[in-house]
Amino acid sequence: MLLSSSAALAQVSLSQNSSGSNVFSLVGKKDKACVYYDAKDFEVVKTTAGLFANDVKEVSGQLLGVATTKEAPQKNCIIIGTLGHNEWIDQMIAKKKLDVEPLKNRWESYLVQLVRNPLPGVDKALVIVGSDRRGAAYGLLSVSRTIGVSPWYWWADAPIIKKDQLHLRVDKYISKEPTVKYRGIFINDEDWGLYRWSRDNFEKELGNFGPRTYAKVCELLLRLQANYLCPAMHDASMAFHRIPENRVVADRFAILMGASHCEPMACNAAGEWKIRGKGAYDYVNNSPAVYQFWENRVKEVAGQEILYTLGMRGVHDGAMNGAKTIEEQKAVLTKVLRDQRDLLTKYVNKDVTQVPQVFIPYKEVLDVYHAGLQVPDEVTLMWCDDNYGYIRHFPTAEERARKGGNGVYYHVSYWGRPHDYLWLGTAHPSLVYQQMSLAYERGIQKMWILNVGDIKPAEYQVELFLDMAWDINSVSPSTLVQHHGTWKR
Repeated sequence: MLLSSSAALAQVSLSQNSSGSNVFSLVGKKDKACVYYDAKDFEVVKTTAGLFANDVKEVSGQLLGVATTKEAPQKNCIIIGTLGHNEWIDQMIAKKKLDVEPLKNRWESYLVQLVRNPLPGVDKALVIVGSDRRGAAYGLLSVSRTIGVSPWYWWADAPIIKKDQLHLRVDKYISKEPTVKYRGIFINDEDWGLYRWSRDNFEKELGNFGPRTYAKVCELLLRLQANYLCPAMHDASMAFHRIPENRVVADRFAILMGASHCEPMACNAAGEWKIRGKGAYDYVNNSPAVYQFWENRVKEVAGQEILYTLGMRGVHDGAMNGAKTIEEQKAVLTKVLRDQRDLLTKYVNKDVTQVPQVFIPYKEVLDVYHAGLQVPDEVTLMWCDDNYGYIRHFPTAEERARKGGNGVYYHVSYWGRPHDYLWLGTAHPSLVYQQMSLAYERGIQKMWILNVGDIKPAEYQVELFLDMAWDINSVSPSTLVQHHGTWKR
């Protein structure tokens, strides 16, 4: 049996009885609740309402109705909404049935509360309010975990215990802001497993990665309370942004799209340069063509929620072309950073400081950084491990004081010298815990991204990493074994 190991959801628990002032019935002997959202709310709210209704069906066999706030409510209803985007929630706030002050101006937080007689004709409502669109989704999907639906129900065939009735004991709860602002995974070295499986089984008509696969990836991230995805980058896989439907999927699940250390400006150099580029991928001898390569993509995706990777390396994880010495590389990267930020200012936001940006000094780029490369203050510095789980650099006091903060790029899967580890999840949980705890203590608190390879061999490490990113106090040295024990086969 495989269960979620996330921190206990104290605000909601299963009840054996249908009676009680703080008990809400999802599925009773004769009736069932309905999920309501405002059609003017964000797309992820509608998406999550549908996911939750199906989760209840997987547990009870009963599919909940999903409706908008333009329809008459049932006596028992679930109301999900983003703060300021749901008319029924606004009415409850006006009537002082809900106090949402603690949610205001918070990042990805949510309130869960059982409200009696909230609207005409409604006896009880299970109300989930998000401080933003992802907060609303996390709140309702936390209830899915309570009723026994693991985030891994699809990816790892986590079994679901069937129940004829579902009653919840609900105590008012307001979540804290997540420990790490941007938390997610990087799909990499996917040629061996995920790409071939998707090509041959899941998306035969496309014959490659595509929106069906990414929908499942984004759903997993949302259920794990993550928000950040660096998509598959190998040239065997079709580059994420080459398929417009992929971007629609990401927005439907409210997942920020990022990119790896060698994919600046949302461009996949490994798979796209040979299609969209001209000449060599070289900013010393061919900068106009490379600039246009970046510019075309930024213009195309400017309206999407993207965390832009800055800098430049060679095609597919190689060192930069055209510059031989560290001083030459520093000069080129200085120009690259300036030109890339000019593109963001021109097409994304005139105040470039408001655009999420990250610089990743991976492998030889770390030497260039240490040689004195100046990175703009609001750009996050993302430090890397040595590919085997030991972080190479922790921020200095000066780096910790930067507006952009610090991040980490960490491996639990790796293909390269001197040893690959792709087929088994060999990264020891104690090492992951120790290194990520140390990273947090030393100021790496803005972005965490995990290289997960094909996802499949490293499910537990993924959940441990993301649980800690959501709440650094959810795991401790004394509870690490217990954390693993509640996530078991």
